[in-house]
Amino acid sequence: MTDPIVDRLELTTVANFRDVGGWETADGRRVAPGMLFRSAALDKASETDRATLAGLGLRTIVDLRSVAETEAQPDPVLDGVAGIHLDVLADAESVSAPANLDKVLSDPVTVAAANEKLADGSGLAHMIDAYRELVNLPSALSSYRTFFTGLDGTPTLFHCTAGKDRTGWAAAAFLTLMGVDRDRVYQDYLLTNDLFLPAIAPVFDGFAAAGGDPDLLRPLLGVQESYLDTAFAEVRESFGGIEGYFADGLGIDAAGQEDLRRRYLVTS
Repeated sequence: MTDPIVDRLELTTVANFRDVGGWETADGRRVAPGMLFRSAALDKASETDRATLAGLGLRTIVDLRSVAETEAQPDPVLDGVAGIHLDVLADAESVSAPANLDKVLSDPVTVAAANEKLADGSGLAHMIDAYRELVNLPSALSSYRTFFTGLDGTPTLFHCTAGKDRTGWAAAAFLTLMGVDRDRVYQDYLLTNDLFLPAIAPVFDGFAAAGGDPDLLRPLLGVQESYLDTAFAEVRESFGGIEGYFADGLGIDAAGQEDLRRRYLVTS
């Protein structure tokens, strides 16, 4: 299992950023680098990081967050880049953690309530349920359909708030359809724990200072193999596999799936 062959781009104010390309597929091809990027929220991007993003030749930024999240922390406007908003969890009973997470989780009253609630393992159960919804919610199916049918072979960045769940499933589904093997799909997914958790260290510190147990936050703010296991199990149960998910769930038939492979796979 090896890292993808892509240039490492270091952004200082945008967390969980990486190229989805570079991974080898089962037939010896590679997912084209420099075409599809993923990240956490972009609203705090510095001028330097905005220039780096512009230098990628981006044509589209796809925002997978809720309306409340996008209004609280709107994406920056980059010259020549179209913005598309797709509310994946519009039909969910609850959505992602609030945008001002550092403030919420440093309030002692909130922390005490969260600590009590999470101590019984409900954080893990919440995440498991959320990953089923990423596969089967009508709003998720509609949003991912629009996302994948809109991939036209030009550089695109997609993101949510943390860049780990809504974004993580989009990346995992895409890489699986491309023919990247399970281990590499999970390797990309689990990179969030290296690229996002350190960026939100102040959240853990504030939670601890207010009397909370930071370890209880990790199921909510990081990723685990079991979350992605849940999503793929839901795909198998509801659609029979990844091709069925794209065909019957997203309305992208075999010809459309092959078009995506032609656009995004290159010879090693």
